[in-house]
Amino acid sequence: MGHKLIYFLYSALLAVSLAMSTPYWLWQMLRRGKYRKGFGERFGEMPARMTADGKANQRSIWVHAVSVGEVLAVSQLVNELRIRFPQHRIVVSTTTDTGQALARKRFGEGSVFYFPMDFAFAIRPYLRRLRPDLVVIAETEFWPNFLRLAHQSGARVAVVNARISDRSLKSYRRFRGLLGRVLTLVDLFLAQTQEDAERLGSIGAPENRVHVSGNLKFDAPLPATPAIVENLRTAIRRENAGPVFVCGSTVEGEEPLLLKTFESVLVAHPRAAMVLAPRHPERIAEVIRLMQSMSIKFRRRSEWNGEALAASVLLVDTMGELSALYALADLAFVGGSLVPRGGHNILEPAQHGIAIVVGNHTENFRDIVGLFQSQDAVRVVGPSELPLVFMELVENAAERIALGKRAAETVCSQTGATERTLGMLVGLMTDRQSAASGRTGTP
Repeated sequence: MGHKLIYFLYSALLAVSLAMSTPYWLWQMLRRGKYRKGFGERFGEMPARMTADGKANQRSIWVHAVSVGEVLAVSQLVNELRIRFPQHRIVVSTTTDTGQALARKRFGEGSVFYFPMDFAFAIRPYLRRLRPDLVVIAETEFWPNFLRLAHQSGARVAVVNARISDRSLKSYRRFRGLLGRVLTLVDLFLAQTQEDAERLGSIGAPENRVHVSGNLKFDAPLPATPAIVENLRTAIRRENAGPVFVCGSTVEGEEPLLLKTFESVLVAHPRAAMVLAPRHPERIAEVIRLMQSMSIKFRRRSEWNGEALAASVLLVDTMGELSALYALADLAFVGGSLVPRGGHNILEPAQHGIAIVVGNHTENFRDIVGLFQSQDAVRVVGPSELPLVFMELVENAAERIALGKRAAETVCSQTGATERTLGMLVGLMTDRQSAASGRTGTP
């Protein structure tokens, strides 16, 4: 089957899928307000803020980071690219609203936009206006039309911090024949681990283009501490509240378990406090109803004004503060792991030197959690063990502090991926510039 026909069929199937799922997207937009932002950008309309600074004609390096985790991972890399390539404009695209908000805060609104849908008519306007010499994709976003058009534009394409989850591997292998053609359009793959590199090869990535560079998330700098953290710390000390639990990125099915555990701890430690941050902001109302049904005292972060925190829950209904809030914890729980959702990133509390507990569903971060387990730097528990482990660590301060110290040491031992990644990208840019000079006859 010819390449043109393959891409035509793919685009047709994508269009049909989009049309069939339109009721769902409309429901999400109307019910939860999702996907409203950046609607035009997703269909090829470059926002005015991208051209307001007079850089519209400057060549660029385009970095794509899907959501918050990827934005955090590439933050230091983006900063280094700006230093190394001052003649290029560094632009960042995201897919999710939360990723977009964080990226604008970190990189500036004029450099950030929503990633277009994988249709040629939506992608081409960006390639024409941005004129990227290099496209950098964080982790594994294999959009066939985007990769094809970026390659045809003359840009070099790199996939950095690449990982292949257990779930993704099964899907990719099913379509290895077609996916292999798409992966030949990528000039460089930088995998997190040797296992990820081998998995990339098994799904069709040219083996001579695959290298191991480590995990960029170990190099992600902690964000500036917002004022709320010091305000909360002052309130905690003033009223002698504690121990403090920070439970972050929780998902449906986890809050009942965590809140029941909190109730158990309160029996022996009546001044304990919990900071609870659901992964998805649209679930805030659901979590509020749950706490009301359990008669648990709580206050929304957006409404907190210095009130007492002891024996209550501070519900985080704001964005971009969780990483800094982990610093308040005596004990941190990272969600998406007590239920089969694959888990979330444990590096943020680890950077603060906080003792970490996760559930036993951490497939999405298997290598990081495995590394921490090998260093005795995290506790992995099932739902039934959660209250016992929380209480054990509350009662044993020496072990809790040592657990957090080992977590911080484990992070420090793994840094350097940004430097290695930057070196490979510089080489890729040098090759591209040499090839361009050869085509134009420039000496």
